[in-house]
Amino acid sequence: MTRLRNYFLTGIIVTAPLAITAYLAWSVIGWVDAWVKPYIPSRYNPDTYLNFTIPGVGLIFALLMITLIGFVTANFVGRAVVGFGERLLNRMPLIRNVYRGLKQIFETVLANRSELFNKVALFEYPRKGSWSIVFIAKQQETEINQALSQQHSRTIAVFRPITPNVTTGYLLFVDESDLIPLDMSVEDAAKMLISAGLVGPDLEADTDALARTAAEISEKSKP
Repeated sequence: MTRLRNYFLTGIIVTAPLAITAYLAWSVIGWVDAWVKPYIPSRYNPDTYLNFTIPGVGLIFALLMITLIGFVTANFVGRAVVGFGERLLNRMPLIRNVYRGLKQIFETVLANRSELFNKVALFEYPRKGSWSIVFIAKQQETEINQALSQQHSRTIAVFRPITPNVTTGYLLFVDESDLIPLDMSVEDAAKMLISAGLVGPDLEADTDALARTAAEISEKSKP
């Protein structure tokens, strides 16, 4: 019975992530198809000529349309049209605030995606003796940093995610000296947060990798 139980748990560990990933991917494809397919002309829709539905057609058309819009917007005429539309939105009191906020978020994430959350650190929060994992992004000088510089040495912005949903959390402005930098990657830290500490980076593997790297550097430096 113990062996059967271990086999069953092993099967769950193997199949559960695959099943959940497949379900989420299928749900996203179905949602995009349901939203885009009604706008596809009948002559370009494969469902018109076939007796069965092909999943993903709407997603492909959506990706093509987004790419086409980006291509048109990149030229002079497209920029003029977008600028005219933005000027109209800026005259709407409530909508302009929502649009500006969303545009700034997307521009920051997509323009600097290689620099977002590239460091992990520990911060003593929410009380003394309790430590939280925080993500450090590329720092920008703001009014908040200047105001806090009168009382602290150097204040930086960090993001403290919430377990298990790491997409939400708190933005904290903390003293850089209060942070303990970590060598783990952002992906490993996210896995630890999502799993509530059950899945963490392999410290021994990381130590062995560092040792091998140091040995290779030492060999190359020899005459």
